[in-house]
Amino acid sequence: MDLEAYFRRTGYTGPRAADLAALTALHRAHVDAIPFENLDVALGREVRLGLDAVQDKLVAAGRGGYCFEHNLLFAGVLQRLGFPVTRLLARVRRGRPEVRYRAHAVLVVQADDRLWICDVGFGDDGPLAPLPLESGARVGVDGWTWRAVRQGDEWVVQSLRADGWFDLYAFRAERHFPPDFEVANYFTAHHESSTFTGKTIAMRYADRMWHVLNDRRLTRHHADGTTEHIELNADRIIAELRGAFGLRLDDEDVRGLRLRHADA
Repeated sequence: MDLEAYFRRTGYTGPRAADLAALTALHRAHVDAIPFENLDVALGREVRLGLDAVQDKLVAAGRGGYCFEHNLLFAGVLQRLGFPVTRLLARVRRGRPEVRYRAHAVLVVQADDRLWICDVGFGDDGPLAPLPLESGARVGVDGWTWRAVRQGDEWVVQSLRADGWFDLYAFRAERHFPPDFEVANYFTAHHESSTFTGKTIAMRYADRMWHVLNDRRLTRHHADGTTEHIELNADRIIAELRGAFGLRLDDEDVRGLRLRHADA
């Protein structure tokens, strides 16, 4: 784990102690600096989860990634700093009650003698700070609020919306290992029913709002529930990925995106 390169990428200049203050600052720095995106999936490339590969892409290449890449990278950073970290797989709900496959990576981290849910890779509506692994405990940032609640043998992470609490995802406190993430990653990157195949997706929190690109539609979500929608053509998609989302795109990326969105 190249901590110095990671700190340059995220702009983190805070303490390097394994305590809650550092954990909170690291979490926010990561979310602010490294966007959520699926460009490799959209352009027909493989997504590799080895720490070297994830560092090359998210840190050195100035790209983003999706949950497996983000949270496995963050886990490597935290462990290097001395935090006890457990890697878990969760079932995304997004308000839907049915049981879905485990397609989300999340971390449980120990700091200041408490356990904290850390998730820098959920994207839109995801927590901007560590969340206590204690039923009903809330965390608020910039007008957004989250909590974790116990439902049977599962923990459910929720965000507070105008009409009440909204389920984001659920997980059991069960440690998962690299082969588990590889299987989930392969399904997520390849299966036709995956949320991330067949479209271009990017998300980033900036200026106190979530910027979300879903193929040709750019949406900006505000904490008060208001949204703005803009339809984009290929040139605007590339411009927004470089601008609002802060991605470093090379010539191959641009060619692939132009081809994918040629009729936009």
